[in-house]
Amino acid sequence: MPATFNHTIIASKDRTESAAFYREILEAAEAPSWGPFTNIQLDGGVLLQFAEPPVEEIQMQHYAFLVDDELFDRAYARLQRKGIEHWADPQQTRPGEINHEHGGRGVYFLDPAGHALELLTRPYL
Repeated sequence: MPATFNHTIIASKDRTESAAFYREILEAAEAPSWGPFTNIQLDGGVLLQFAEPPVEEIQMQHYAFLVDDELFDRAYARLQRKGIEHWADPQQTRPGEINHEHGGRGVYFLDPAGHALELLTRPYL
């Protein structure tokens, strides 16, 4: 069997708040949660598990999500409606914009814990 991506743990200041944020932006399904994890499920069975690590500061990570044009439009409208700061580039030099890279569209923004998120409509490769 070839390797497939199954799950990852995303460090959160408030696991319930982070899971709700991702669920709303990505229109992801709720998933059973257990122990220290609040979980959501992406297409293909990929599980995102949110946990509150016992540290003072959370190290920023980058998570990119490939979405179709319709979900991008809905997610981007939610970002704008909620007043969530966003950028067309990962260096955060083009605020309030989206990009048109790789034949699609993309946007960068931060989650409640400070992780850098990216939505893109076309894969890089």
